[in-house]
Amino acid sequence: MIQELPNPFLGDNFAPISQEITQDSLKISGQIPPQLQGTFVRNGPNPQFPPPGEYHWFDGDGMLHAVEIAAGKATYRNRFVKTQGFLREKAAGGAIYGGLGGNPQENPENDYKNASNTALVWHAEKLLSLWEGGQPYNIALPNLDTLGIETFNDELHLPFTAHPKVDPLTQEMMFISYRLMSAPFVHYGVVNPMGKIERIIPIEIPVGVMMHDFAITEHYTIILNLPLTFRLSRLAQGKPAFQFEAKTPSYWGILPRHGNTEDIRWFESDPCFVFHTLNAYEEGDEVVLIGCRMAATNVLGPADDPEIAAKGDIPLLTRWRFNLTDNSVKEETLDTIPSEFPRINEHYLGRKNRYGYTAKSVPGALPLFDGVIKYDFETGQSWHYNYGENCYGGEVVFAANPQGKTEDDGWLITFVYNQVQDTSELIILDAQSLESKAIARIEIPQRVPYGFHGLWIG
Repeated sequence: MIQELPNPFLGDNFAPISQEITQDSLKISGQIPPQLQGTFVRNGPNPQFPPPGEYHWFDGDGMLHAVEIAAGKATYRNRFVKTQGFLREKAAGGAIYGGLGGNPQENPENDYKNASNTALVWHAEKLLSLWEGGQPYNIALPNLDTLGIETFNDELHLPFTAHPKVDPLTQEMMFISYRLMSAPFVHYGVVNPMGKIERIIPIEIPVGVMMHDFAITEHYTIILNLPLTFRLSRLAQGKPAFQFEAKTPSYWGILPRHGNTEDIRWFESDPCFVFHTLNAYEEGDEVVLIGCRMAATNVLGPADDPEIAAKGDIPLLTRWRFNLTDNSVKEETLDTIPSEFPRINEHYLGRKNRYGYTAKSVPGALPLFDGVIKYDFETGQSWHYNYGENCYGGEVVFAANPQGKTEDDGWLITFVYNQVQDTSELIILDAQSLESKAIARIEIPQRVPYGFHGLWIG
């Protein structure tokens, strides 16, 4: 077992690894489906040097872990995302940048290191590594070399969301950008299928907020202005600059995909926070959104109401219906079992989907996930797959069967860590038969620390 350190995000399987390796002919239990050909890549924090002050899980340098599958065989690679900040600290032999636990007045927004540690997107034949406080980094396949900052021909001068949305039919990529200290605080942009930015428009909101995700439908983009706010004035009161405001409503902006600033319509609902959306689509006069809702979040500091703070950080799959005719909002909890990291078959992004998949949360202070939940939104049924005792995974990624004819014909892929054996493996599940055993398990030659988001490149 890994020796635990005082900071839980530097111990157990949150602890970083230092070695970058490549190994082929990995040991496989079961059989990889012959149609499954491609690469699974996952991003996550892996600090080269923990920053001074209190280390937060969000601070670590990005590290990519990839399993390339071809002809029933598998190759593993892991590489740091070699950002400018990573290279500067490597040359210095220690941490230079502060982290989220630091004082923002001593470490202004533009002095935070772009850790490029959160997610990935494949668009216009480029693999981009993402961190919402900065610009993307271009990554080479299959070797995972860092090629440099992606500025879209020097047209991107703003931070770029960790969760851009690629329309599966038009191949447009939508993105948001938020800043914490300077109005208008939010921008929204569209990248065309060739990778050229077509438009960026400002969206005015009253104060900086953490806006980790958003959603698209066929014709609209949904902006989540939720009350996890950033106010420097709180620091003078000994409070965190980031804080969830339990009495501030949630606002949801619905904007035509190619609309202008004045076209956005705002809908109001009870305070909540959503880290991740599952999907959105249009149905009659309504725009429907599905995501993991929390009554509050303490992720960057306790909520401003102790009673609400105690209910925070419990994500429940929820559906919102925004009526474009009468401006009403209907909210429905779809499950009472906490789960996060929602995913779908990406061919249905922005269109009505029948199935969704989430990582089942383990009660407790740490973000651990002991299984997968599959939802059928048409029948209301759900199915569970459990990793087994002392085994924890993360986000599952859907890899569609290229010969499939139904939405759930494909496989769910994720890394799973065994606490007792101190080992990691990549597991492949049949998305149509989730409660069956894994159809293939691929042994990884080193431990894969817990991370954030991944994708499948077929």
